Amino acid sequence: MANASTDLDNAEAQCQLNNNNTRLAGSSGHWETEVTSSKLFECSRIKALAEERDAVQKKTFTKWVNSHLARVSCRIADLYNDLRDGYMLTRLLEVLSGEMLPRPTRGRMRIHCLENVDKALQFLKEQRVHLENVGSHDIVDGNHRLTLGLIWTIILRFQIQVIKIECDDNRKTRSAKDALLLWCQMKTAGYSEVHIQNFTTCWRDGLAFNALIHRHRPDLIEFHKLIRSNATYNLQQAFNIAEQNLGLTKLLDPEDVNTENPDEKSIITYVVSYYHYFSKMKALRVEGKRVGKVLDNAIEGQKMIDRYEALASELLEWIEKTIGIISNQKFANSLTGVQQQLQAFTTYCTIEKPIKFQEKGNLEVLLFTIQSKLRANNQKPYVPHEGKLISDINKAWERLEKAEHERGVALRQELIRQEKLELLAQRFDHKTTMRQAWLNENQRLVSQDNFGYDLPAVEAAMKKHEAIEADISSYEERIGVVVELAGEMETEGYYDIRRISARKENILGQWSLLKELVVGRKARLEKNLALQKNFQDMVYMIDWMEDMQVQLLSKDFGKHLLEVDDLLQKHSLQEADIIVQAERVQTLNTAALKFTTIEGYQPCDPQVICNRVNHVSTCLEELKQLAAKRRSELEESQHLWAFFQEVEESEAWIREKSSILATQTCGKDLSSVLRLLQKHKTLAGELLARRSLLQQTMKKGKQILMEKSFGTGDIQERIMEVKGEWKRLEDQAAQRLGHLQEALNFFQFSTETDDLLAWLQDAYRLVSSEDFGHDEYSTQSLLKKHRGVREAVDKHRLHVVTLRKHMVALPLHYRELNEVQSRMGEAEQLYAEVAEVAVLRQQWLHDALAVYLMFSEVNACEVWIDEKEQWLNKMEVPERLEDVEVIAHRFESLDQEMNSLMGRILDVNQIVQQLLDSGHPSSTEVRGCQDHLNSRWNRIVEMVEQKKDHLDSVLRLQNYLLECAEIKSQIQEKRKAIDTTQYVGSDLGGVLALQRRLSTMEGALAVLEPKLLHLQQEAEELAISHPAKAMEVLEPFEGISVEWEELKRTLQGCEDSLIVAGRLQQFIQDLDCFLTWLVQTQTAAASDELPNALEEAERLINCHAALKEEIGRYEEDYERLQAVNELLEAEEAPLPYAALQQWLQKLDVGWNKLLEMWESRREVLVQAHIFHLFLRDVKQAEAFLNNQESALAHIELPTTVETVEAAIKKHKDFTTTMELNLHRIKAVIEAGESLISQSNIYSDRIKERVDTLANRGNQNRELAQQWLERLNGQWGLQRLLQDCHELGDWVAEKMLMARDTSRDETQKLHKKWLKHQAFMAELAQNKEWLEKIERVSRVQYRWGSTQRRGWVSTMG
Repeated sequence: MANASTDLDNAEAQCQLNNNNTRLAGSSGHWETEVTSSKLFECSRIKALAEERDAVQKKTFTKWVNSHLARVSCRIADLYNDLRDGYMLTRLLEVLSGEMLPRPTRGRMRIHCLENVDKALQFLKEQRVHLENVGSHDIVDGNHRLTLGLIWTIILRFQIQVIKIECDDNRKTRSAKDALLLWCQMKTAGYSEVHIQNFTTCWRDGLAFNALIHRHRPDLIEFHKLIRSNATYNLQQAFNIAEQNLGLTKLLDPEDVNTENPDEKSIITYVVSYYHYFSKMKALRVEGKRVGKVLDNAIEGQKMIDRYEALASELLEWIEKTIGIISNQKFANSLTGVQQQLQAFTTYCTIEKPIKFQEKGNLEVLLFTIQSKLRANNQKPYVPHEGKLISDINKAWERLEKAEHERGVALRQELIRQEKLELLAQRFDHKTTMRQAWLNENQRLVSQDNFGYDLPAVEAAMKKHEAIEADISSYEERIGVVVELAGEMETEGYYDIRRISARKENILGQWSLLKELVVGRKARLEKNLALQKNFQDMVYMIDWMEDMQVQLLSKDFGKHLLEVDDLLQKHSLQEADIIVQAERVQTLNTAALKFTTIEGYQPCDPQVICNRVNHVSTCLEELKQLAAKRRSELEESQHLWAFFQEVEESEAWIREKSSILATQTCGKDLSSVLRLLQKHKTLAGELLARRSLLQQTMKKGKQILMEKSFGTGDIQERIMEVKGEWKRLEDQAAQRLGHLQEALNFFQFSTETDDLLAWLQDAYRLVSSEDFGHDEYSTQSLLKKHRGVREAVDKHRLHVVTLRKHMVALPLHYRELNEVQSRMGEAEQLYAEVAEVAVLRQQWLHDALAVYLMFSEVNACEVWIDEKEQWLNKMEVPERLEDVEVIAHRFESLDQEMNSLMGRILDVNQIVQQLLDSGHPSSTEVRGCQDHLNSRWNRIVEMVEQKKDHLDSVLRLQNYLLECAEIKSQIQEKRKAIDTTQYVGSDLGGVLALQRRLSTMEGALAVLEPKLLHLQQEAEELAISHPAKAMEVLEPFEGISVEWEELKRTLQGCEDSLIVAGRLQQFIQDLDCFLTWLVQTQTAAASDELPNALEEAERLINCHAALKEEIGRYEEDYERLQAVNELLEAEEAPLPYAALQQWLQKLDVGWNKLLEMWESRREVLVQAHIFHLFLRDVKQAEAFLNNQESALAHIELPTTVETVEAAIKKHKDFTTTMELNLHRIKAVIEAGESLISQSNIYSDRIKERVDTLANRGNQNRELAQQWLERLNGQWGLQRLLQDCHELGDWVAEKMLMARDTSRDETQKLHKKWLKHQAFMAELAQNKEWLEKIERVSRVQYRWGSTQRRGWVSTMG
């Protein structure tokens, strides 16, 4: 309830200050038009007083007034009489509002009483209290009903209206009586016999009053002993206890309440005193707790600082000591020693370090808590000593983790290295034994050479050798494995490396010898195979050459050209085959002869090879000679038959063209002649192309005759016949071309003559027309068309000359025709007539156009001049300024029209001059028209100038008189405004209104002064230019000068008030800004926003700390505003001291509430920040768990020994990492449990996250242990399978040796027997190996079954 009251006070102060500023910016009557909801409520309550019982209200209100006047040692006996002089009423309002009212006037006269009461009522109006039908004369006259109404209105404004309570169900704010009723219901909610629904009948039994006291002071009343029926006792007890123990005036008597209709306003007045007392009691209790809390925080903060120093020193000392121990990188030179060192390191990581990590986290939380408390208490932040900062501890911890990581990595690497060396040594010994036996057996196989003596035998031997070679190549990887094992052991520094190196060198030596034997045997085998393939290809080649010789000896040379061409194509294919086969023979011979020159091993006798090569070469030479002879004979036959065919084609073409030329005519018109000429050009092109072909054919015939081949008897006769036919065809074509060209020239001349005559006749009709137009537009149109005709006539002069030349060029039999001569003469005569008539018509058109244009312009100009002369003659210059301005605007338009008309008159004069110069028949009439127009123009110009001068003079005088009247009116208004701006009261609005009006007035006067100077200059000029009206002009300015001097004297008297108002305005602005900031800051401090992330929590804490710093910065402004009363009291001018005191008191309440709200918000943010720090650590721990679960979910069982060993190594590393991360998860869980024990606001969420982390960590450890057991079992299984495979390979090799039944004579029986003895010894040795594999497999089977059952149960 106290918080709501404080908020209302701050809001009221801010609202009141804003309303005052708004009121000062408007007129004095603005307050009367402003109506609010509270005024309506007060008005409604005053109207309801008419129906209440005056006696009870008078007694209650009298006691209430005396309870407040007791503070200033005053008292009234009669409410109606003692308030009539206004003195007690003024004192009461000063006590209630905390402000100073104007000093009452001393005197007992009615006028003095009315003045004092009016001051009180005016103060109530300033406090926005609406008084309905209450005036000062009503109170002075002792009007009972209106006096009670006034007191009730004061109670509402200063006691009840400040009550505002928020309802939880709808979050709406209730005011006045409803808020008080709701407060009573809330306080008596737990009392079953108390049901407060109104302020009348619900209080009759007295239980409600006792319940209110018992709720706040249960030690004063035994409420359970009270009886509803004993109302008088209940009421008397409650009133007495409230007066004796609580200091509340006894405003009511039991008989005032225990009636049928208790007075509502009296009960409300008394209950309000309960509300204000208990609200104040709560505020005092909160302040006491706040002081004790500050002292406790200071002591607790120092203890926390000492604890931080001690814990930081211990932690840093432990870190340095541990770093020195684990930085030692010397390890034991044995597998057992390294395992012991790793076990000791794991114990440190899982037991000792997590405890220290938790201490480090607690240290960070402790420092943050210290800083938060100091910042919240507005104390200097705590800075740890050098070397004990959190950053120093984090750096030392990072060095520890780095050394720890290096130690762990080095230990695991050393352990893995020792285990790996032992396994490598065992594998190396086993593999070298098996490789040694295999190398000995294969060396024996590749030392034998039995290839055979023909190609199939050698190919079979090659396939067998390739099988042996493939077997040896596949075995190279196994030899490489042995070398790799030895190299790896040498690199890792195995202790028995000398023995390992000796066995490796022995294996590599035998392997190199085996590869050399294989390469030598393959080289010998390849030589035999290549030679046998060469011999086989030679046999195939000799058979082909014998078949080809039979075809080349044929005597068929063809009986016509097509057959000969076909034979030549077949022969070309045969020759191509011979060339290809010759290259192949050469390749075979070269390859065969190489075998005769090689050194060392030779697969055959060299002489045999040479004989086969000579025989193949001889057969090839004979075949080439037969092919050349056959081609020569076929080409001679082709030439002869080609000549005969070309001659026949030429003769047929000549006969065809001759018949075409003989049947064609010369055409009947131009188009037909042109088509025939185009066809003849095509024929000429064909003749030219055929001539070159015919000449080539003749050359071929003569060449055949010179060569004297077979079938050349009638070649000469055919040549002569063709030449004669060709000569006749050329003569016929030339004659045809001449006839067509002559016909073309004649028909072209006829066509051109017809076109020219038709056009000249049309042109003559146009130029001989007698239409010269009837006005300007029609004449211009005819002239434009005639210009086009003249241009066309000039262009056709060239056509006539060209036509004459064309006629002279015609052949004689065409040129002498009468039709040609007559048509040519007719065209020339008609053209001359058209040209002559066209020149005459153009001159006539120009003259007609000039005359029409001149008369049109003259007519238009005279019409405009007549109109303007009539207007100027009728116009009279008016005396009114508005009419003068209208006439002036018309003259502006007239100037534009006259400028346009002047241009048109100049054009008319130019046209007349041209007509006179050209000697036009109407020259006299044109000259008279021009003179008449010019004389009328000069008259209108002179008339316009006279009218304009008169108009300007009248307009200037009227503007001067109007400006004088306006300036005088402005000066008078400013003077009236200054006279009314007199501060006659002590209210703040009057002071601010004075300042604003005087400031505005100075600006207005600065604007008027230049206008006065300009007006004075204008008056002097007008007096000189109008001597007759000089007194009329100067008299207005003298009146303005008198008004101006009086205005400046009046303004000078208000400067003192303006200085005081400026100081007060600055204070009000500062107060306005501070209250605005205070309301905004309270809103920010009361925010219920909670962070959703660590960054947001840190941001909110920093913002909250920044808010505290901002409050500290505003503390000086707060103190300065509180001290402003002393400064303002030193001023002699009347000021609103009461209003200022009220604002400063409300400012103090709002400032104290802001500090309380900030402290409460800080506690919530600190808990939220610690919670989000915990969530950050939880996310890190969950990330560790997620990585562990992901890694465990993707583990697969490998299928080889090497991959299983790698998987076991990887899983051990994973297990070690998981154990190292375990202490971090434990630290997070312990931190969460600590927060739960401290009752953090997020305790439920913290508990849920802690339980989840613990369960997931336990599940991951169990699952990791199960996977480690499965990997170890898989390693044993793969070792077993590897031994089985190696034993199987050894058995397969020995089976091959046992099945070898070859009986080489070179080997002795004794040597075979020795090998068999070695094989039996090796067989006995490996039998123990087989028994060991059987034992391990049985154990592995039993272990696998057990593990599968356990795994299935776990996964299920």
